Amino acid sequence: MTMVETIEVLSPVLQGSSSSFLSTGTIIALTGFFALLCACIIIGHLLEENLWANESIISLVLGLCSGLVVLLVTKFENSHILTFSEDLFFLYLLPPIIFNAGFQVKKKQFFKNFTTIFLFGVFGTMISFCIISLGAYFLFKRVGVTNLNIQDYLAIGAILSATDSVCTLQVLSQDETPLLYSIVFALKLFGTFLYLFFTSTALGIAAGLISAFIIKTLYFGRHSTDREVALMMLMAYLSYMLAELFNLSGILTIFFCGIVMSHYTWHNVTESSRITTKHAFATISFIAETFIFLYVGMDALDIEKWKESKGSAGTSLAVSSTLLALVLVGRAAFVFPIANITNLMKKRENTKIEFRQQFIIWWAGLMRGAVTIALSYNQFANSDDTSTQDSALMITCTMIVVLFSTLVFGSITKPLIGAVLLRHAKPTISDATDIPSQEDLNILFLESGDPSEQTNNPLTRKSSLRLLITNPTYTVHFWWRKFDDKCMRPVFGGRGFVPFVPGSPTGARDETS
Repeated sequence: MTMVETIEVLSPVLQGSSSSFLSTGTIIALTGFFALLCACIIIGHLLEENLWANESIISLVLGLCSGLVVLLVTKFENSHILTFSEDLFFLYLLPPIIFNAGFQVKKKQFFKNFTTIFLFGVFGTMISFCIISLGAYFLFKRVGVTNLNIQDYLAIGAILSATDSVCTLQVLSQDETPLLYSIVFALKLFGTFLYLFFTSTALGIAAGLISAFIIKTLYFGRHSTDREVALMMLMAYLSYMLAELFNLSGILTIFFCGIVMSHYTWHNVTESSRITTKHAFATISFIAETFIFLYVGMDALDIEKWKESKGSAGTSLAVSSTLLALVLVGRAAFVFPIANITNLMKKRENTKIEFRQQFIIWWAGLMRGAVTIALSYNQFANSDDTSTQDSALMITCTMIVVLFSTLVFGSITKPLIGAVLLRHAKPTISDATDIPSQEDLNILFLESGDPSEQTNNPLTRKSSLRLLITNPTYTVHFWWRKFDDKCMRPVFGGRGFVPFVPGSPTGARDETS
């Protein structure tokens, strides 16, 4: 793990005059960076109503401008206000973003479309991976890139095939497009092998349940709300670190930990802690996202990498265009076929993914961001098998793809959603998939109703297996709710099972009644 460093050329004279344990250059760099973060927030607020701008694009543009200023001040020697390794990104910036996504996700919508999400995430990512890897292998040699080995081509496919979750969170809205948000964001989560998926998910669920049980049993709110808030944050981060320790997927682990905490743990804390945690998680995630895009903008002008690549403008443009074209083709190769396959398995028209939605899923998932750059650095910056020139070329071309996709695709996505989806949305139905058919209502009635009532009903009682086959979503959800209410919530808490403790949310209501 490397410490944050700064460009000393910004203040060569003042370096020795500081009596603090931090050098003056470090203080200047951090001050400038935090000032830029504040500027991103202010400008983002002023442009809130603008469909073509969002915090990611604003941060990226400010990062580019600040990098250009530093580049001019240092006479094209450096463009960084501060530098950090990819470890800083994966260990400190990414976890709060993914955890908040799981904590705030609409669980009913997410799990209702779990089959579609799984098909997109597993088979879709594999199809995209194969197309990008094979395409790079056959096309790069034609543009003069000949020193990459098989491992590098596979790494290129793995890096560019998965959706960048940070970009997706910045552009898509759960309230406006909950189905698309769940599918596109989950493509990043399920772009792993099945072993990693099940083990990482189990670890995240276990961490969430342990936190729920501890807070429900001990009820920290009797003495200090700070303790229960701190425990939630630390348990979430602990799950991520344990996943990294055991070489599992920290992203999957902390995402499902967030889901479990929002379902159980959050309902076990005091009312003030609920408000605190909800806003604290969102704020930390927002700052981390802004920080990432601001740095990506500055890092794009890394003069050292551009010098090391020694590639002509034509070569860089050819490689970048090839990578971008492969991303477009690779994503289209699985989004439209898999969406139509899932539509064949759905009975009701209002649950099928329309072509307009398929197009938005394809378009919104084309963005690549900080995750892509961090993975590219991890693969090529420290590679001993690949030449320095080709490694630097791949990093710089990846930056070009990230800048283009974020600025172009990111700026068009919101107005495109408004024009293609929201304008054609039914005014009386916010989410058609949440409305069960009359058959589903009859199924739930027959399964949970009184036996005497069922004898007078002309419908016959279906077996559980037949219900699962004909209506898997509602059947699984129905049996899960019964299991959750009977077995899980009495042990781990949750809505309706908070113990009576003086001063607790339920205790306060009971005392006033």
